[in-house]
Amino acid sequence: MMMLSILIWVIMAIIWLSMSIYNQRTVEKYNEILQRYMQMNQASQLSQQSLTTLNKYRMSPTLESLNQYVTDNSSLLRTKTEMSWLRNASNMMLLDNLQNMLESQSEAMDLAVRFQKDNDEENAAKQFDEASNISKYISEATLTLISGEQNTYDAFYRKIIKRSENIKKMGLWTLALVSLMLLLFSYRFVDSVTQPLLKLTLSARELSRGNFKNPIDLGNNDEISFLAKTLDSMRLKIGHFIDDIQSKAQLEYDLHRHKLMLKESELKSLQSQINPHFLFNTLNMLSKEAYLAGAGKTSELISSVAGMLRYNLRKLDSRVSLKDELEVLEEYLTIQKARFGDRLQVVREIDEDALGIELPILILQPLAENAFIYAIEPAEEGGTLTIRVKQEEKHILVQVQDTGQGMDEEQLNRLLSHTENSIYKGHSTGIGIWNVIHRLQLFYGVEEIIEIESHLGAGTCITLKLPRGHVV
Repeated sequence: MMMLSILIWVIMAIIWLSMSIYNQRTVEKYNEILQRYMQMNQASQLSQQSLTTLNKYRMSPTLESLNQYVTDNSSLLRTKTEMSWLRNASNMMLLDNLQNMLESQSEAMDLAVRFQKDNDEENAAKQFDEASNISKYISEATLTLISGEQNTYDAFYRKIIKRSENIKKMGLWTLALVSLMLLLFSYRFVDSVTQPLLKLTLSARELSRGNFKNPIDLGNNDEISFLAKTLDSMRLKIGHFIDDIQSKAQLEYDLHRHKLMLKESELKSLQSQINPHFLFNTLNMLSKEAYLAGAGKTSELISSVAGMLRYNLRKLDSRVSLKDELEVLEEYLTIQKARFGDRLQVVREIDEDALGIELPILILQPLAENAFIYAIEPAEEGGTLTIRVKQEEKHILVQVQDTGQGMDEEQLNRLLSHTENSIYKGHSTGIGIWNVIHRLQLFYGVEEIIEIESHLGAGTCITLKLPRGHVV
C-alpha cells in the first residue's frame, strides 16, 4: 500500500511540475511578444518625439532645447540598433526598411539643425519637412510590423487553446490511470495471498510422489513462508537419507565391477607389453631381408614405416627443425605414393635456407593427413598435394595445399574446433588440426599462427606463419 501511495504521489508531482513548466514557458512567451510590440511602438513614439523637440529648437534655438533634441535623437538611434533582435523570417525586409527610415530621419533632422545654426531657414525647413514625411512612413511601417506580428503569433494563441484542451484530456487520462493502478494493486494483493498457498500445495504433492530435488522457496517473510521453510528442511533431510542409501548401493556395485575390470586389465596388460623399439628393430630387419630378396620397393616402404615409427616415438614436447619435419613427411608421402600410385601428385617448393627454424614435433604430418582424408582419398581421380616453404621478413611460411573439393565455413569451423578433433584424428599420428594449432601457439607464444583458406570446389590451403628467431 505504501508503494502505491508513493507511486500516485510521484505521478501527481510530475503532473504538477509539467503544468508549472508549461505555465512558466507560456508567461515567458507572452512577455516576449509584449516586449516586441512595445519595442516597435517605441520606435514610432521616439520618431515623433524627436521631431517635436526639433521643432521646439527651431522655434526657440536655445541650448536647453538643443540638448533635449540631442537626447531624443540618441534614443531614436539606440532604439534602431536594439530592434535587431526583433528580426525573423517573416519581417526581415520590413524591419530593415524601418531601421533605414529611422536612420534617414535622424540624418535629416541633423541637417535641419546644422542649417538652423547657419541661419539657412529655407534648407532647415526643407530638411524638417523631409524628416516629418519619414516620421509618417515610420508610423505606417510600425503599424504594418505590429499587424504582421499578430498574424505570426496567431498560431501561438491557437496552440495555447489546444494545449488547454489537451490538459483537460490529460486530467481524465490521469484519473483513469490511477484507477487502473488501484485495480492492479488489488489484484496483486489477492494474488500474493493465494499464490504461496498454491505453491505450497504443489510442493507437498511433489514430495508425496518421491521428488526431493526441487527446493521449496516462496520468497516471502510471512507465516506461510515459515511453513514452507520447515517443509523444505524436511525435504532436504529425507533427500540426504535417500542419497546415502543410493551411494552405498552404488559403491558396492562399483567395487564388484572394479574387481572384474582389474582381472580383465591384467590380461590386456600382458597382451600389450610389446616394446615399440622391438617393433622398430623388427621392421628394420624386414627391410634388409626384403632388399636382399630383390624386393626394393617393399624394402623402401618398410624402411619408411620404420622411420615414421622411430620419429613418432619421440615425445610431443620435443623440439625439431623444419628440415626434420620435412624428412619424416617424405617418409609418409612415400607410403601414400605407393598406396595411390598415379592418383597422387606431389609438388615441392622448398627454400632450403629456411629449414633451420625450430618447431614442435609432428606438425606437418597431421596437416598432410588432413589433406589425404578430406581431399585426395575421397576423389576417384586423386589429386595434387603441394608443399611450400618460403621466407618473409618476420616469418617462415609453410603451406600444405590440396586440390580437393574444399570446405565451406561451417566445415572449416568444425575442423578447427576442439570438439571436432575429438572425433577426427590423423590415421598415423592420432593428432588433429586443433592439437597442432594449440602446440604451435604455446611454443611460439602467439595466437595468429595459422591461416586456412578453403572454398567449395577450389581446394584447401593451410599456411603456418612461424616467427623467426627459433633456429636450431
